[in-house]
Amino acid sequence: MINYQKLIFHLEQHARKQIHPNYTIHKDDFPYIVRLAAYFLNDEEKCKELNIDLSKGILLTGPIGIGKTTWFRLMQTIMVKEQKFYYTTCRDISFEFIRDGYQTINKYSKGIPFDFPMKNICFDDLGTENNIKYFGNECNVMAEIILSRYDLFMNLNIKTHITTNLSASEIEKYYTERVRSRLRQMMNVLAVPADRKDKRS
Repeated sequence: MINYQKLIFHLEQHARKQIHPNYTIHKDDFPYIVRLAAYFLNDEEKCKELNIDLSKGILLTGPIGIGKTTWFRLMQTIMVKEQKFYYTTCRDISFEFIRDGYQTINKYSKGIPFDFPMKNICFDDLGTENNIKYFGNECNVMAEIILSRYDLFMNLNIKTHITTNLSASEIEKYYTERVRSRLRQMMNVLAVPADRKDKRS
């Protein structure tokens, strides 16, 4: 049985070495860290207790500055082989699209991306990218990628993880109702309350 209290202490110590010497995992964060850790360690008993579906990805939502990106990066230090994922940011993908065009969508939409060691992907900070024009044609790049990765999830059990500051209604506004519906089907939603304070302030 996993001792999650000790695990959180281990993650905090790792973060102090790798991120910032004063990094602290606050008690208010424990429920979210435990859920993420249980998922990425494939702790079936704990995930069942917490109503987490191991066959789906994770959609981590919450206000700016609470640590969502750091939490996901910390999970990369403990996760089991089956849960390994490639990490990238939505802004970086938008820059790739400017450079490489529609090849970028194809790159992130394939079951075995041509230069990725892992099929599962975490897209960090959904909503920070903008609709991009390529040779005059505007494209909602992340919406297209999410819809394609839904097909990968349904047909090949390939997972997608996302962090975002957007609410469910904002996701629908920026990416369409269809994208919001697909996200609900392919991901466990882990929502941090909007009133949480920015730890970087």
